[in-house]
Amino acid sequence: MKPIRVWLTPTIPNPWKVVLRPPFINLNPNASVPAIEDPNTGVVLWESGAIVTYIIERYDKDLKLTYPDDRVQDKHALNQWLHFQMSLQGPFYHQAGWFNFLHPEKIASVQERFNNECKRQLGVLNGVLEGKEWLVGEKMTYADLSFVPWNDILHQCIPMAAEDRFKEFPNVQAWHERMTSRDSWKMIADARKKAMEEQDLAWTGMPKGMPTYQEYLDKIAKGEDTRVST
Repeated sequence: MKPIRVWLTPTIPNPWKVVLRPPFINLNPNASVPAIEDPNTGVVLWESGAIVTYIIERYDKDLKLTYPDDRVQDKHALNQWLHFQMSLQGPFYHQAGWFNFLHPEKIASVQERFNNECKRQLGVLNGVLEGKEWLVGEKMTYADLSFVPWNDILHQCIPMAAEDRFKEFPNVQAWHERMTSRDSWKMIADARKKAMEEQDLAWTGMPKGMPTYQEYLDKIAKGEDTRVST
């Protein structure tokens, strides 16, 4: 079996590296990552939720991260939580990060709006996880894992110390730690860190030392080298 080709960038939240030109836009006209090419089936997909659903349906034959068809409630509940993550957690965490750290103007009412919504979502998860280890059923599934990347960088979306991310949400903290303590997550985190160091990127996705996001865009528009000399 051939490996799936994944188009991505090593930064989270949403990456800012340039993927707005061919051949990438031939795969994804929305010019965002991730996207995949599966040489085993010829399938090309973009949008993380669609990619997750495809990989689970196509390759999780042992049902390690999902449930069988006869568990109708559980199987559809997994999809429900994936949609919650895609429509709420991802967009709102991203907007919080943008307005707290990258937007050229600080607008207190907008920052408060997105910060509060992020915390509201954490409150929902904290309540659902009361007395439970996982969102659905008796095991970790793709629904649980879909929340890990954004929750892991909550302190890069809302200004706070990393250790304080889940101070008000103990069930979320325990759930998050159950997943990030796994070797598979540690391997991904190490690979991301190495890639960012090799490409000299800050956590915002811009080159280290780049003063502002607008300056970064201006350099790209002019075709200039965006690397920062030291």
